[in-house]
Amino acid sequence: MKIRKIQLKQFKRFDNLTIDLGDDPKKIIALVGPNGCGKSSVFDAFEEKQKNYKGASTNQGAAFFSKILYSIFGEAEAPQYNRNESINIELSNGDFGKKSFYIRSSYRFTSKLNVKSIQSLPDIINDENRPTSTIDLDSRLKENYERLLGKAWQEYQHGDKSGIEMRKELIGKINEILSNVVDIRITDLGNVIDGKGQLYFEKGDHKNFPYENLSSGEKEVVDIIIDLVVKRDDFNETVYCIDEPELHLNTSIQRKLLLEIDKLIPDSCQLWVATHSIGFLRAIQDELSEKSQVLDFSEKNYFDDEQYMVPIPPTRENWKRIFETALEDLTGLLSPKTIIYCEGRQDPSTNGGELGLDANVYNEIFAETHNDTLFVSSGGGGEVSRNTTLALKVLSKAFNDVGLLLLRDRDKKTDQERNDFLQIDVSNRMLTRREIENYLFDKDVLKKYCESKGVVFDESRYDLNVQDISTQDLKLVQQEIKTSCSCQANLADFKLSLAEFITKDTDAYKQLEQDIFNN
Repeated sequence: MKIRKIQLKQFKRFDNLTIDLGDDPKKIIALVGPNGCGKSSVFDAFEEKQKNYKGASTNQGAAFFSKILYSIFGEAEAPQYNRNESINIELSNGDFGKKSFYIRSSYRFTSKLNVKSIQSLPDIINDENRPTSTIDLDSRLKENYERLLGKAWQEYQHGDKSGIEMRKELIGKINEILSNVVDIRITDLGNVIDGKGQLYFEKGDHKNFPYENLSSGEKEVVDIIIDLVVKRDDFNETVYCIDEPELHLNTSIQRKLLLEIDKLIPDSCQLWVATHSIGFLRAIQDELSEKSQVLDFSEKNYFDDEQYMVPIPPTRENWKRIFETALEDLTGLLSPKTIIYCEGRQDPSTNGGELGLDANVYNEIFAETHNDTLFVSSGGGGEVSRNTTLALKVLSKAFNDVGLLLLRDRDKKTDQERNDFLQIDVSNRMLTRREIENYLFDKDVLKKYCESKGVVFDESRYDLNVQDISTQDLKLVQQEIKTSCSCQANLADFKLSLAEFITKDTDAYKQLEQDIFNN
């Protein structure tokens, strides 16, 4: 099922908007634009259309959906709102029914899972617990978790699969997808009887890490992936809509997540995403270009009078404008004068690999002295170059007042190779030392850390393992370095905590500042 055309009359803030995807609408439709441009209102129209075929527990009422608001006329005088007159949707194939739309609002948040009993659930197609507008809380992860438990119980009662086979079927696919996006995987469905009614994960050295202790970004990925795995077999002729799927996620994870969402959603369906994510847009521009169409809500005001919108041609100028919109949202939030793309690769020895750690470290170190600079992680090694090519070459022309720099680790490069890289482009930066660990594990920094913790720094152990602070690969001995500081935290947290001790009086800080800002 795919949408071909939409017409919204006096709906939300639109006077008369037509969106025409043509006779061959694509699988992925990206609604792009700044906050308040009307992207979510299109999804509200889909939910309103869906109410013709299945009920809803709540309804926002005419004042929410009609452009002629009660506040203008007063409740008694307001014209009658009729959703079928306000919303007209044409399909290129398929028919409307109970599973025509599946919508996730941007308010997806389930901080904890605490299921205490296994009970019957409503029909999955009726989706009675869905949000009835894009401003409602979307907390269906709990229901999806209960459905996983129900499948396990049903198989125990009536199936012929072993426990290993059942676990593989229930969580194997989820883990396969998770491993392509973030470095966590489900190890246990929990045990309601024992008061452990939540998911448990493998994360770094931890084998039964509870869901409630995951980061917001990890919970976001888990929520979306489990939801699609549980629902896709039933919602197989459906328009899926996800409002701002990039929440809480860094650029690298955003891109990977969209690629996995595309694989999960059947080709007989359509995916609509409202986004201003650089990571999502890069995936749409590259890997998913042949199956995507972009609706640019930032191009002009589509609220007033009669407006006609079609997908933008994928030209350089259009992509420049789209990425300008995406980055403007970021700069408006953080107000940086300079954005520096740095490495953030996975380190298998640090809690399973913390993507984005480098950026977090740099932002901590220069939070006060360079508070107009934002560091953004974009992967590791060659991935940094791939992820930032458009930003550095195209966005630098779109943003005359924002400096865009590329910061690379030195790794094993010689002085000549480093100088050659710096000469390629004035926006290029490269560390003097091997990588960020060679600044974090500076002896003076570690001494300050230990002093703050009230522990003795084991300098002899450190000297035994660290011979050259500039060029040595310290990841090979970082566990020993952590032990020399009597630190019990995981490596990722240890490194991040060291960042606050790289202060202006340390050699590590002075060299970093020279490498990045005074190159």
